[in-house]
Amino acid sequence: MKFAVFLLDGMADYPLPELDGRTPLEAARTPVLDGLAQQAQFGTFLTLPSAYPTSSDVANMSVLGWDLASSYTGRGAIESYGLGVPLDRDTIAFRMNIITTKGDVLEDYSAGHISEPEAAAIVDFLAAELGTAEVEIRKGVSYRHILYLHGQRFSPAVDYDKPDSSHGMAWAKILPRARVPEAEATAALLRDLMMKSRELLADHPVNRRRIEKGQNPANMIWPWSGGSKPDMPSFEKMYGKKGSIVSAVDVVLGLGLLGKMESLRPEGATGWIDTNYENKARAAVDMLRRNDFVYLHVEAVDECGHLGDLQNKIKSIEDCDSRLAKTFLAEYREAHKDELRVMVLPDHPVPIKLRKHTRDPVPFMVSGAGVANDPGIDRYTESTCARGRYQNLAGRQLMDLLFAPNVP
Repeated sequence: MKFAVFLLDGMADYPLPELDGRTPLEAARTPVLDGLAQQAQFGTFLTLPSAYPTSSDVANMSVLGWDLASSYTGRGAIESYGLGVPLDRDTIAFRMNIITTKGDVLEDYSAGHISEPEAAAIVDFLAAELGTAEVEIRKGVSYRHILYLHGQRFSPAVDYDKPDSSHGMAWAKILPRARVPEAEATAALLRDLMMKSRELLADHPVNRRRIEKGQNPANMIWPWSGGSKPDMPSFEKMYGKKGSIVSAVDVVLGLGLLGKMESLRPEGATGWIDTNYENKARAAVDMLRRNDFVYLHVEAVDECGHLGDLQNKIKSIEDCDSRLAKTFLAEYREAHKDELRVMVLPDHPVPIKLRKHTRDPVPFMVSGAGVANDPGIDRYTESTCARGRYQNLAGRQLMDLLFAPNVP
């Protein structure tokens, strides 16, 4: 048997009056997922335990079953591995957004989902201007980058506010701050780099052009979630299955590489609504030629939630159904003779009205070979999963359920 997870990032939501009390998932047209629901079991899973940040690294580690207490260090470290840059013991890596501020307010966590060429120009400029023997900046994807601090004097024990949870807030009041005295120098350096970035980027040619077009400028850096070198067991060691990951974003690819999983960003995978869903689906089918399990991650739905963009959130869910899931299932049937079991879920909710992650348990559906049919449920939604048999799973329980001989 082969196993696939469709991880539709940030999909879960709350009922909305403008949708007549439905969620975006309930309002979306999802005939392929509805088909999977005809032979499926349903439930909910806790991805963001209260002791940890409400961040996608934590959520995806939870879905894949790693023990957070022993394996989690910080998002920057995981994303560094996604870029193909392993850490030594004397380096701390911080995730670094390039953001938009307007006056005193944090306006946009993504600088208007800045394009790759524009981001490259900004990040290369900052790397040259701010780089030292201790400070290094590397480009990631769009607004997502990495800031490295090299040297034993630095500490990851820095408290922070996630930029995608801080829209409309006074940015000067939520700058990085030391959690322990040993981290004071690290927090002070981060704050200094942030202020210098504002000066450097205020009149950058990329930003002048963006402002002329009515687009948000990338006028400040925002480092957050620093981490040291992680220590994680391989996916195969945990479950006895050879695993693989398809994603556009470094944090998920980094988890795959740390877990010794085959990891791939296919051509056209952007982490936004223009991503090539079909290429991602075909890559996942191909990976199952060499592996037992594939984790097919889509970022677009999450981004729409953070922007409060209801229309595109619904559209991206429908694209996941009609372009990702449909392509994967059709091409799997042509390419493979093994039976298939599929799980569908988000890593966390991003309610449109809040525009940030919440700790609510996420809805999941497991369908296919060896799964008993729940005759009382015929759609995959938040409300149907809340009636399912498997409620409030946590830790390894979700993956253990997926890999069980049968799901009664």
